[in-house]
Amino acid sequence: MGNELPLRESTEIQGDILAGFKKDHVRLLLLRFGDRRRARAWLGRLRHRIATTADVAAFNSAFSRARRTAEGADPVDAAAVWRGVSFTYPGLAELIGGPPLTDVPAGSTQEALAQGSARRKDLLGDTGESDPAHWLFGAGHQEPVHAVLTIAADRPADLRGAVEEERAECERHRVFLVFEQRGATLPGHRRGQEHFGFRDGVSQPGVRGFDPPDPVDPVHVKGKPGTRLIAAGEFVIGHEPDHRVVTWLPGWMRDGSFQVVRRLAQDVPGWWAQAEEHVRVLREAGVVPPDATGPWYAARLMGRWPSGTPLAHSPDRDVPLPPCAEVSNDVTFADDLDGRLTPLFSHLRKTNPRDGLKATEDDEAALAQEGILDGRRVLRRGIPFGPPYDPAAVDTARGLLFISYQSDLIAQFEFIQRTWVEAGDFPERTSPVGRDPVIGGAGSASFPAGESDFHQVEFKKFVRTEGSLYTFVPSLSALKWLSQGVIPVGGGPLEDQVFSAPLTLRRGEVISSGKARLRFQESGDLTVHDEHESERWRSGTDSGAVLAQLRPSGELAVLSAEGEPLWATPTAGHPGATLVARTTGDVEIRSAEGELLWHTDTAH
Repeated sequence: MGNELPLRESTEIQGDILAGFKKDHVRLLLLRFGDRRRARAWLGRLRHRIATTADVAAFNSAFSRARRTAEGADPVDAAAVWRGVSFTYPGLAELIGGPPLTDVPAGSTQEALAQGSARRKDLLGDTGESDPAHWLFGAGHQEPVHAVLTIAADRPADLRGAVEEERAECERHRVFLVFEQRGATLPGHRRGQEHFGFRDGVSQPGVRGFDPPDPVDPVHVKGKPGTRLIAAGEFVIGHEPDHRVVTWLPGWMRDGSFQVVRRLAQDVPGWWAQAEEHVRVLREAGVVPPDATGPWYAARLMGRWPSGTPLAHSPDRDVPLPPCAEVSNDVTFADDLDGRLTPLFSHLRKTNPRDGLKATEDDEAALAQEGILDGRRVLRRGIPFGPPYDPAAVDTARGLLFISYQSDLIAQFEFIQRTWVEAGDFPERTSPVGRDPVIGGAGSASFPAGESDFHQVEFKKFVRTEGSLYTFVPSLSALKWLSQGVIPVGGGPLEDQVFSAPLTLRRGEVISSGKARLRFQESGDLTVHDEHESERWRSGTDSGAVLAQLRPSGELAVLSAEGEPLWATPTAGHPGATLVARTTGDVEIRSAEGELLWHTDTAH
């Protein structure tokens, strides 16, 4: 297994990224450094307590085996305490002694990390009550966060002891606590659910090199039908991604990942009151069955029943699962492309369209998952905070602590949030689909009525952002280098970026060598900008262009939706040619023998 699944034995990748801590009790300590030298000393001691993928994967495997033997009960003698650490861009700058990255192109994951999520509030839908002005942490007017220390344990007492130990370490090294976020699974029969009452964390992807493939169906995880295996490079930097342009990052960032931390408050009574009111109106209008209830309607908003059973498997009622059974992730929308059963606006489809995405109403077939949708997936590690809602008790804060890992903040987390969740016109239909009714903003949506009609419903917002951070999770080696102060300002020298065919640039994607930033613009134009984002060259194409592609023939072409070239370099007939973004500022196409065939003449 070690050779077949090498990532399970990694002592470089932090343990929560691929394996997942999967603990019932979590504490996040949001920290600020008071002194660079002492912060490095603090990290030098902490790094020895950080859990690796090998540590966590071995424990989780043993825990799962024991749980199956006990028919779903947790083994009482199996417990561990895990730690992980990540750093914001300002935190990395504090440790390094200057900017951690030299090259920060506009529209890149580097820019997202450098700006932080508060400055990107409009892209994320963090407006109104979710505006950073109301946040508890992460906003520009608040004390800066430099590091996020995650502590996770099976037992509350073990967690308390570990937190006390880490607080004492922080005090000794002038590392100050900015905010402390608690998280815990809900008690009793609510375990595994979020506060609205639905099973959470079901639709996780598998990872190639970490999860075993099914011998009969190798694109899925063994023993987990419907769970697709995604390239490790979608989650871990320095590994091969899924049909996506690799963002160049300095070598010290290899085996790391970008982390999103969001505190999402949930208005439980408000959300359920809306569900009951909506279903009453829809019953009176004859849109839904006369016996439809609030939970029946809420399942349409989620795409699953509270037990986690997909609506696609059981349209009319929930089907609770036995204690040791896993919730099915084997969901297909191929026979429900128009969302008659599982609405197109449902949370399940908005965050992962699977095999049921027709980009437009007139498309004959759904988009392929491989190469288009797989590269948008993230690894989620969420956990609730606050007690379950009790109408007889004094109300208190509750919600979901959302944590995700990805290798590109923009292409993955922000794309899902901006282009799917918050987009009322995704997917494109004559009757606008609407936003995600669970985590999206307020607005109208098209509820399916009969075989072809829709009934407009108005959703209010019952989940609001109370804090958000973008951080980087370094490898164990990088933690050592950060603690020793040996990572150079800027991360190291820039390099020529060399790409072979086939290479596809989609809108917004950029290849950068620092002085040359080859970008396929949202407008459909292919451009070269310099390190100051001044335009140096353009193809002159427009909105009819959907992608730019380096073809096996050696030609760089801008293509229409029909695949017709709208612009191309005169380099066809040179198989094996490479596209090179040079640190001089020029973009070139060179033959397999290294001969210059074409260039933008933008060196400076």
